Amino acid sequence: MIGTYIIIFILVVIIATGLFTVKQQTNAVIERFGKYQSIRGAGLQLKIPIVDKVAGRVSLRVQQLDVIVETKTKDDVFVHLKISVQFLIRKDHVYDAFYKLQNPHEQITAFIFDVVRAEVPKMILDDVFEKKEEIAIAIQRDLKQAMLDYGYDIIKALVTDIDPDEKVKIAMNRINAADREKIAAQHEGDAQRILIVERAKAEAESKRLQGKGIADQRREIARGLEESVDVLNRAGINSQEASALIVITQHYDTLQSIGSDTKSNLILLPNNPNAASSMLNDMVTSLVAANKVQESSHEELKDTKKGKK
Repeated sequence: MIGTYIIIFILVVIIATGLFTVKQQTNAVIERFGKYQSIRGAGLQLKIPIVDKVAGRVSLRVQQLDVIVETKTKDDVFVHLKISVQFLIRKDHVYDAFYKLQNPHEQITAFIFDVVRAEVPKMILDDVFEKKEEIAIAIQRDLKQAMLDYGYDIIKALVTDIDPDEKVKIAMNRINAADREKIAAQHEGDAQRILIVERAKAEAESKRLQGKGIADQRREIARGLEESVDVLNRAGINSQEASALIVITQHYDTLQSIGSDTKSNLILLPNNPNAASSMLNDMVTSLVAANKVQESSHEELKDTKKGKK
């Protein structure tokens, strides 16, 4: 009986050690006496105890490897690029992925360094920022071609970060700030110029309207004086006496206007009974003399032209 129990126990242990499970999206590599035997998929699996063993398990899920590469640009700026590569093991090439590469991550990293250091030195720093998509495409293309033989498929390559030297970043920020200040100064200058032009236009329009108002005012004054003279003539007052009366009236109006403002400047004119007539006679004499001088000038000019003929 004891021997039977021992045999049963041994059989149970053998069966238990021969059963194993494989997780979803994982393959198990089975070796028999150190030689490749088979690949087992997800679920409950059976192997021969002692003879077979699970040499390793391979994940079929998408994996990501982040690599930081330091390199130099065409304009001699050292820069760090962070490259993220997403890859997976092809389901029908598990054998190649498991047996051909000792350390796949190191292999992928070496290819990334090789591609980045071949592409970036051809570009200046600004182009590295602008053409990072082209760098990522070059990494994916070259890496995909190289890793297919090892059972790996490259899904995507991304340039996730570009980090120049700290001094270079400070200089770039200063250049950007200077450019923005220049643009701001240009806009401010344009605004000031527009303000000056508009102010000048407004002032010119104001002067034009002011001049028109003064001209209209003088026209109306002249019309009023003319009407006043006509009324006085109809009343039997000749033109000279009417003009003297108008001058006296305006003289007293002026004195009244000056007296209404304490800050006005007063110019005293002769204030005797004949002052208005004398002032009027002086004005008339001046106008007549000016007309005679103008007529003489015209006559001399005519004589000169006739002499030339």
